[in-house]
Amino acid sequence: MHQPLEPPGQQPPGYGKCIPVGSDGGKAAGFSAGSGGSGGSGKGPVICSPVCGNPYAGLVSHLRATWLSGKTRPMEYRVAQLEALGRFLDEKKQDILEATALDMGKPSFEAYFTEILLCKNELNDTLNNLCHWMKDEHVDKNLVTQLDSAFIRKDPYGVVLIIAPWNYPIHLFLVPLIGAIAAGNCVVVKPSETTKNTERLVAEMLTCYLDNDCFAVVTAGVQETTRLLENKFDYIFFTGSPSVGRIVMTAAAKHLTPVTLELGGKNPCYVSDTCDVQNVARRVAWGRFFNAGQTCIAPDYVLCSVEMQEKLMPALREAITEFFGSNPRESPDFGRIVGDKQFRRIRALLCSGRVAIGGQTDEKERYIAPTVLADVLPSDPAMQEEIFGPILPIVVVANMDEAIDFINARPRPLAIYAFSCDSKVVNQVLERTSSGGFCGNDTLMHVTLTSLPFGGIGNSGLGKYHGKFTFDTFTHHRGCLHRNMGLEALNALRYPPYSQQKLGLLTATFEIKRKGMCTLL
Repeated sequence: MHQPLEPPGQQPPGYGKCIPVGSDGGKAAGFSAGSGGSGGSGKGPVICSPVCGNPYAGLVSHLRATWLSGKTRPMEYRVAQLEALGRFLDEKKQDILEATALDMGKPSFEAYFTEILLCKNELNDTLNNLCHWMKDEHVDKNLVTQLDSAFIRKDPYGVVLIIAPWNYPIHLFLVPLIGAIAAGNCVVVKPSETTKNTERLVAEMLTCYLDNDCFAVVTAGVQETTRLLENKFDYIFFTGSPSVGRIVMTAAAKHLTPVTLELGGKNPCYVSDTCDVQNVARRVAWGRFFNAGQTCIAPDYVLCSVEMQEKLMPALREAITEFFGSNPRESPDFGRIVGDKQFRRIRALLCSGRVAIGGQTDEKERYIAPTVLADVLPSDPAMQEEIFGPILPIVVVANMDEAIDFINARPRPLAIYAFSCDSKVVNQVLERTSSGGFCGNDTLMHVTLTSLPFGGIGNSGLGKYHGKFTFDTFTHHRGCLHRNMGLEALNALRYPPYSQQKLGLLTATFEIKRKGMCTLL
């Protein structure tokens, strides 16, 4: 997932000072302290931290002090903050649609679906289940501990940092934020500076809904974000490119801070010779050209036989015309590339293979037509990086085995797609490959389920979220054993002096014996 960050032209105001929380100095350093919210006073004490001279030290210290006070732990508090997020989505719906349209020409249908509806689904799923997720989870015990209490306590990590990208600028900060709040953490949110209008909306409006003593929005570019990462956080959740993910992970390692990295990669889409070509074309075209191709789980390239390529071309052309008309540039349902730098990078990939469909560009509008490239070679530029734009290369392979070998010879992607009327073919691709997620006979749709984990593996990421998985990501699962103060005679077996008799009795009471073999259905 590409997340280019432009370096700022000057040092952030307040650089090298310990700032008063909630003061103008805090805002100047990138902290937006809104006037509303339950508990946000807008003023606070001057707090220093061990990160000497860091412009965000006071903010992080203040959030940590609030978290240590236990304010975020009660379920009632968490529910109130989550409900406030719901009001934010409801009351600022039009502002969100307008901001995303200004930033990248995002169609209102797509913006509502991804930035509002799917976020509300995550929110309602969390509110519906939070009381169950928070409960202690009692576990099996051995003979010695039968009279004791053994359980997993769901503890919040503390102060967490969420760094979001620009392609889904509301969804990709809000969904992790929902889980972080539900788990009882204090949070710093860093929206992308690439989508300026959405960043401004989040910085100015979100803090009017949330408790400013527990939640903050930082607006920052590369230089400021680097300083922000110098602070000790208890968890960092980053969505962006693998290259920036490595920088984030390196900064986290200095404090031994755990991370979730939601990255990206080149997601292959295998199309077998036995499939409904028209349905495949619609589903692949929708997944590839949704949000003008700027989706981390979009099918990045198609693998198919030369015969299937010939069948797919007219079907893809028909699907693109059906979706966007004869001139997609005039369609209200097709977006634009987010920035000039991204536009030029994507346009340079058009030299790969041959342009079979589309290929038109307009730099002033940052428009690249829905494009299909035929006869693309593995050595072509389009196959060397994640495309992250409305270009679909087709790479010819002889059969399924060659397609699987092609996939396995490359870094593990965020998603793999396989199309076939034969479920055995789909299952073969699933069983013989590795990826963050998988979807058979469709694209993108697996991420709409809050019941499925979403995340990468290897170069495509680390960790998972969505639904309860987000709550678990921001939760420390604390193993607890609460023993009876009496019955000391039961403990004599483990105390010196040791003997063979004691060892025999100890083995009998602690040993776990293997049961019969289980069978996978």
